[in-house]
Amino acid sequence: MAVTLTLPVIFFGSHFPPSSSRSRSKTFSCCSSASSSQMELNNEFGVTKFKEFPYVSAPHRNLMVDLVSTVENRLGSQLLPCTLPPDVQYYQNQTGSAHASLHTRSGNKPSQSQGNSFTIIVHHRSLTIGVNNIYRSWIHCELPTGGALNITSLSAFLNPLTDAPNFLIELIQSSPTSLILILDLPPRKDLVLCPDYLHTFYEETQLDTRKQRLEKIPEVKPYISSSLYIRSVVSPTAIMVRIETEASQPGRVEEVIKDHVDPIAKEVLGIWLDQCACGKREVGEAERAILEKRDGLIKIKTIEVDLGSNFPRLFGPEVANRVLGAIRDVYTV
Repeated sequence: MAVTLTLPVIFFGSHFPPSSSRSRSKTFSCCSSASSSQMELNNEFGVTKFKEFPYVSAPHRNLMVDLVSTVENRLGSQLLPCTLPPDVQYYQNQTGSAHASLHTRSGNKPSQSQGNSFTIIVHHRSLTIGVNNIYRSWIHCELPTGGALNITSLSAFLNPLTDAPNFLIELIQSSPTSLILILDLPPRKDLVLCPDYLHTFYEETQLDTRKQRLEKIPEVKPYISSSLYIRSVVSPTAIMVRIETEASQPGRVEEVIKDHVDPIAKEVLGIWLDQCACGKREVGEAERAILEKRDGLIKIKTIEVDLGSNFPRLFGPEVANRVLGAIRDVYTV
């Protein structure tokens, strides 16, 4: 579906349904325009329905809701309301086999514009917070072979006034017994050239211990993406694991989420809020231009390569263009 931590969302394309013409015509045919039923679904699902993450298990849903609430409560009124149109906040294909929701919030009080970036500074507890966007989404897709693919994602991006890492979590579940977890603070600098950055954000925070705790669970195995690009943008402490359970253990994936993934994800988010989003680390003007270029390239890569190749197949060209266009407007790329 995606890829990134510095990206709007990470969709690792290899986990989407096959793109054969038979599968596409049978399962993923899409409407050419918004119908009255689409508008009814928009009203039904809306922002409230988004926060419910309607297609995943209770432990999975509770984790995502708690993470979203924690970010919004911590940043409080400094985040602007979501301005996406209803047919982008919730959308589906014509057959109803694929549904998705997208919700974004930007930081408050724009202070300056750097190039094509919308730079925002907000203040919280006397600390300067360089928040550009908070992005969260879910996708539910019925598979041609039966079952469903469910993806939930939350990512947060800082502006070029700070070089602190961004935040990303994505859970990809393709069956009741299989789930992939990506949890990371993707770096925004070269860790070889900046050893202090590695020490500050990854060693002192002991992020690697969270990964080690998860890997001690028998059902948890390392997940290695087939994409070299994905592997190049995550941090050395990135949690990329696959949770595989036996069919004879119904509900075991949910137990692992509740007992292990949930507390670790909340610890990592807490580190990001304290050390990155609410930290005092700032950079000079020359470095801001480099950060802006780097962030922009990652966003373009996600939109044009990952999302651009999968969304038309799942939702049809018109819906995909509408949603991708809205993402480009939010990220101004």
